[in-house]
Amino acid sequence: MSKVTVVGAGNVGATTANVLVTTQVASEVVLIDIKEGVSEGKAMDIMQTANILNLQTRLTGVTNDYSKTENSDVVVITSGVPRKPGMTREELIGVNAKIVKSVTENVLAHSPNAVIICVANPMDTMTYLIHKISGLPKNRIIGMGGALDSARFKYFLSQALGASATEVEGIVIGGHGDKTMIPLTRYAAYRGIPASTLMPAEQLEKVAADTMVGGATLTKLLGTSAWYAPGAASAQMVAAVLGDQKRLISCSALLDGEYGESDLCIGVPCIIGKNGIEKIVEFDLNDQEKALFKASAEAVHATNAALAGVL
Repeated sequence: MSKVTVVGAGNVGATTANVLVTTQVASEVVLIDIKEGVSEGKAMDIMQTANILNLQTRLTGVTNDYSKTENSDVVVITSGVPRKPGMTREELIGVNAKIVKSVTENVLAHSPNAVIICVANPMDTMTYLIHKISGLPKNRIIGMGGALDSARFKYFLSQALGASATEVEGIVIGGHGDKTMIPLTRYAAYRGIPASTLMPAEQLEKVAADTMVGGATLTKLLGTSAWYAPGAASAQMVAAVLGDQKRLISCSALLDGEYGESDLCIGVPCIIGKNGIEKIVEFDLNDQEKALFKASAEAVHATNAALAGVL
């Protein structure tokens, strides 16, 4: 028996819950939100597919009752508000930090042994906040961003190659932002063949550039942030934990000397298993990649400074 709580029944949270139910990763999923009726309605809608799709996972929607989340093995935090017109980045961080802090305290009161997956934005900074306020071992707090960024990288790579998306490899490190992420083109491959040998350098650089603005491109097309791939990436991480898959997934982890950084959550390749982050894998970066990572880390440190009023 395994139990997962998804906090926040917006597009990303509801999609995460839907993927968890349809892939039957967990025995029980709880979808919780502060807005009356939203979680219950979305859970009911999803569960009405159970007979059609022959599903056994049980999904429950609740409004702000954290007692229903008790003894969750994994908690996915998608809570937060989008940036409103006239709102500064610091104001957005302040608002979302208070939300994430409250959610973290509530879920840990009922599930002290849970692995926490942070999806709330700004994701690296919110993951860092959870580390600072929770007192949990660092392996049990994971930021989702790198998994999504890497999925987008592999999508653009497969499109450029005209290949199956399941047969390409690519990983993105660095901050979860369009100016801070680093698609590692040198490690991109198709069935073990370096992508750099299969397309011109300019085309591969365009793949990387498209990846970096992947989220912004979707926001422009949709008029709001994306949710299908973010929800699926979140569910992928839950599956890696519950299934003890030992999968190599890029995610935001608290560094302690790895990649030359400390006291910072940022996207790096990690082995994900039943204990959460079981190992941070240090890729051999060249000088250019190291410089990009350092610049990305400095940008995330600068964003973290806005947490001063919360910590």
